[in-house]
Amino acid sequence: MKLTVAQALIRFLDQQYVERDGVEHKFFAGCFGIFGHGNVGGIGQALFEYPDFTFYQSRNEQAMVHTAAAYARMKNRLSTFACTSSIGPGATNMITAAAAATINRIPVLLLPGDIFATRHVDPVLQQLEAVHSPDLTVNDCFRPVSKFWDRINRPEQLMPSLLQAMRVLTSPAETGAVTICFPQDVQTEAYDFPESFFNKRVWFIPRPLPDAQLLQRAAAMIRQAQKPMIVAGGGVLYSEASEILRVFCQTFGIPSAESFAGKGSLPFDFDFNLGAMGATGTQGANEIAAEADVIIGIGTRYSDFTTASKTAFQNDSVRFINLNIMEFDAHKQSGLALTGDARATLEALGELLTGYQTSSAYQTQIRTYVQDWDNQIAQAYQVVDPTTISQAEVIGMVNTFSDPQDVVVCAAGSLPGDLHKLWRSRNPKSFHLEYGFSCMGYEIAGGLGVKMADPSREVYVMVGDGSYLMMCTEIVTAVQEGYKLTLILINNHGYASIGGLSKSLGSEGFGTQYRYRQAGTGQLDGDKLPVDLATNAESLGAKVIRTHDEASFQAALEEAKANTETTVIYIETSVDRKMAGYGHAWWEVPVTSVSSNPGIQEAHQKVLQNKKKQKLHL
Repeated sequence: MKLTVAQALIRFLDQQYVERDGVEHKFFAGCFGIFGHGNVGGIGQALFEYPDFTFYQSRNEQAMVHTAAAYARMKNRLSTFACTSSIGPGATNMITAAAAATINRIPVLLLPGDIFATRHVDPVLQQLEAVHSPDLTVNDCFRPVSKFWDRINRPEQLMPSLLQAMRVLTSPAETGAVTICFPQDVQTEAYDFPESFFNKRVWFIPRPLPDAQLLQRAAAMIRQAQKPMIVAGGGVLYSEASEILRVFCQTFGIPSAESFAGKGSLPFDFDFNLGAMGATGTQGANEIAAEADVIIGIGTRYSDFTTASKTAFQNDSVRFINLNIMEFDAHKQSGLALTGDARATLEALGELLTGYQTSSAYQTQIRTYVQDWDNQIAQAYQVVDPTTISQAEVIGMVNTFSDPQDVVVCAAGSLPGDLHKLWRSRNPKSFHLEYGFSCMGYEIAGGLGVKMADPSREVYVMVGDGSYLMMCTEIVTAVQEGYKLTLILINNHGYASIGGLSKSLGSEGFGTQYRYRQAGTGQLDGDKLPVDLATNAESLGAKVIRTHDEASFQAALEEAKANTETTVIYIETSVDRKMAGYGHAWWEVPVTSVSSNPGIQEAHQKVLQNKKKQKLHL
């Protein structure tokens, strides 16, 4: 079949499916793209000729990859998008989002344009010239953040490359960003491809089990445990293991705490759900973690926030059992590695634990912690001063107003920590935070991906002024495509999260507030900048509701729900009333060891004291 390389690419992608548990899913929902001279005449023309493979226009290359990743995450990695860019800056704009996808183990396919393979035109517009290597381009920057990388210099290379790309994209263990670079002349080159290459292809997603002997050892370890505890990560949700996890906890009396990616694994009011774990964790989760003798990590990669920078697990005799589809993660903390599917492995492990249950005293302790924390959430949700709203109170109003199936989306700043502690998840997909990379700018683009994955849900994107200013562009895409988002735009006039961290380190929030430079001091400590973010959102096509107190915010939530178009609820919050850390809630950030500033000296001493609590679990 005589086709150009670009035409063959689109025809192949359109015939890729996955199957899990007997259910087929089309793997690619279409292609996001921004055209330039590096892809408009190749991939662009192919998309024009094959309109069934839907093309979505984006406003920022980084944003379109975030949208694809959010969509894939919402679909439990069973479907995603391709993303195409031109050569040069269009390509490099995707690198940040590619890193986020790979870090979070989310499949996205990136198709950046590249230089001329023939090199007849050299240098081409936007080409990086490397004097020591003429085949080096900016697309080589994708190598360290991609799980598979290739450059198609000849048409026949397309076939094995795409098959390898699909193997990685559909692998629960290896998935992440996949980058295939397309020299612009190769895109338009014709080749006689075999017709069988374009047949429907179904990639089977297995539920592998660990070795039987390792399962027996894990069961024996749990049976000996007095205070076992589960750390639920994103793998619980991707494996659709929430229900079996609930039964497991209930049957054996084992509590569970949640990482950022794993929040929502269990309903917030479940008797054995201790809530958030680690540096942004609840009192109960962190106290139990400090005492636990066996930690059962399910689908978690044990980030520094989850482990409170290696201070969370204080029991000198603590042992780890790690259920993970990825062998690399299963071996962390020197744990007993159960490499396999989370749901299938939990089911198998449960069969081996028949008759086991933790003590009634331990279970009573867990229930007390769960109830105490729910009381603290209720207290945090109470508006202290109706005219001056805190961030926690905003979260409370949104959470209380939203329905169980609705989704909150966030990524960076001080919001994620408060959401991790305070959001009452009632549905496995109701909490969507990108915190593996904590990428500022993910929020609105990610919210669009969530909405595209399931238009039946109301999507609440919570975003601070810092992240909003970095990437608000996909408001335009949401308006263009008719996908309604409700944006909660919180203005606290700066980088509030890092500002608070800076103050805790003795640096007084230096360089984190949005203020004029003052002539007298030469520093950015003058009046607040008169930036009108609400008007900006309005100019991008969103309906904007300006609020200033509890009553107007509550009314805005009602109005936004009734709207059919993307709506921005704008509010300024108090930065003085913040949520505290609980238990072993520490996050290691280095502090200079030499300073004349007393605040920095004090912060350095605190770091040294906390480092004494760190355990390597070798």
